[in-house]
Amino acid sequence: MGAIVISRILKKIRQSKNLENHEILTLFSAKKESDILNILQTASGIRDENNVPITLTSTVHITNECSVTPKCKYCGFAAGTSRSGYYHPFHKTDEEILQAVRIIEDSGISRVSCSGAHGHGGEHALQAARIVKEHTNLDLLVNVGTDLSADTIHQLAAHGTDTLCCNLETTNETLFSYIKPGEKFYQRVKVCNMISESGLELSSGLLIGIGESNCDRLYHLKFLRAFKTLGEIPIMGFQPYIGTPMEHHPRCSMRDQLLTIAITRILYPDIRITVPTPTIGPENVRKSLMAGANNLATVIPDSYPHDIKGVGSPVCGTLSDVRQVLDEMGLKYILRTHPLTTRQKIPVTG
Repeated sequence: MGAIVISRILKKIRQSKNLENHEILTLFSAKKESDILNILQTASGIRDENNVPITLTSTVHITNECSVTPKCKYCGFAAGTSRSGYYHPFHKTDEEILQAVRIIEDSGISRVSCSGAHGHGGEHALQAARIVKEHTNLDLLVNVGTDLSADTIHQLAAHGTDTLCCNLETTNETLFSYIKPGEKFYQRVKVCNMISESGLELSSGLLIGIGESNCDRLYHLKFLRAFKTLGEIPIMGFQPYIGTPMEHHPRCSMRDQLLTIAITRILYPDIRITVPTPTIGPENVRKSLMAGANNLATVIPDSYPHDIKGVGSPVCGTLSDVRQVLDEMGLKYILRTHPLTTRQKIPVTG
């Protein structure tokens, strides 16, 4: 009976009919491999029919010196949280940022995420944005969470920043307070609203497998519709970091990650759905693409000059491995080159 119901729902999707909440929850609850595969095929078919391009995003981690207290219970990014993550404090110099983004651009990757910890008033984000936009032709996403003010957002826009990210993680406020005891849910919503009101593209995603229900996931996906400039939804499956308060919490199942990616694509046919290689696992990049994702993040060029730890897991996907998967799947993806001669010759500092 379940397969028949799911088949009817998928037929309704192919006819471009809106789904009822109970129908979406039925998709989230799919258990049989054949049903799950049909949902994934429907979602990736929507992506392909809408000619949604597949892109790659690399990363520069600006600093892990975080002022949030107490720390998020899952975090392996902030200094002192996990021996397998970024345990020792760092703050990238201008020269180190420049070196990294030039190598990213020379690899053909067209987009970079510059992310950093809280407590810097957005100054670290502004300096990174200036370097990226003055010295490269990369598209730029900045992710410093709630470490932003309306003035900082305005300045980031003036520098040419393309996207600002503020992940809500979960809209279940009780769960949010438990996993992020040093932050307030309303502050994250406020920053998302400020980004949207500024006119900049907003990226805001879901951290799944942290104890939320399918109803929570559905509510979260619908909640995001309130932000008029929403252009990207990252789907991040929880992976435990050793030494953190959640190190024994089970990792998010691949089934849940793939179904959430697919259902996000069904609800948002044209949006950029981002899957970071550390949270899905580099070995599972193929599966995320089969589910309808169209942006792979934390893709690291083989010649990248710095040690990189994924926010959700220490292990990241390399550009050569990701390209091999894309080529084997026969998927077209954006990879471009920018000759060095086109770069502006502007001093890094000053």
